[in-house]
Amino acid sequence: MIDAHRAVLETVVADHPNALLFVTVSGAHLYGFASADSDFDLRGVHLIAAPDLLGLGRGRETVTHSGVRKGREIDLVTHDARKFFRLMLKHNGYVLEQLFSPLIVKSTPEHGELKTLGVGCITRNHVRHYLGFARNQWELFRKECPPRVKPLLYVYRVICTGLHLMRTGEVEANLLRLNEEFRLPQVADLIAAKSAGAEQQRLDDAALGFHEREYERLMAELEAAGAASTLPQEPTARAGLDVLLIRLRRRTIREGCT
Repeated sequence: MIDAHRAVLETVVADHPNALLFVTVSGAHLYGFASADSDFDLRGVHLIAAPDLLGLGRGRETVTHSGVRKGREIDLVTHDARKFFRLMLKHNGYVLEQLFSPLIVKSTPEHGELKTLGVGCITRNHVRHYLGFARNQWELFRKECPPRVKPLLYVYRVICTGLHLMRTGEVEANLLRLNEEFRLPQVADLIAAKSAGAEQQRLDDAALGFHEREYERLMAELEAAGAASTLPQEPTARAGLDVLLIRLRRRTIREGCT
């Protein structure tokens, strides 16, 4: 599905006002349950231009763009390298999912370096990110009356990503691949419904009770996996990220002043 839209995605990325380290696809396409008409969520890292680094301007730490290209909604959000690197050091699983996304629209040699350093940012403390994220998603799901299939899928995606990370140290956001490990039949059914365009399908009381029990069970497993994880407590890549950022800044200034 990505390849069929690659040309238009690359056009959106080419219009970005800043130099880019990478841009990947996030959202439902990354999670493995995109519908035929799903929007594209692009995420990445940019570099603040030399005049803003050296002059009175501050440059934009976050650049966002949303629009419709060839009938498809495309949302692009990038962070400046300094902001993104700091988020990597703050047990933020979301930015690691963007960094390690296999759905790549733009890459550079520094993207590869950053992924290597990103491995050193994976810690057992990421369990807090995924526990909190899952609780928020569950609350959003329960606020709807009656609840729908789509937000429930996001609950399972977050919990399974967190469990897999705590147990293996690998960032995997695709729920289809995750379910090869967890083998939850309800997940396969939900993905099939969502992919077929039935994401607005409502759940009855019996189904809701089942999913609530599963949510509580899986959340307890996630807490236990965090406690038992052998991952380091804190990131080990801070020095490497600092070196990479300084090199990138120096190159920006050198190229911006020639």
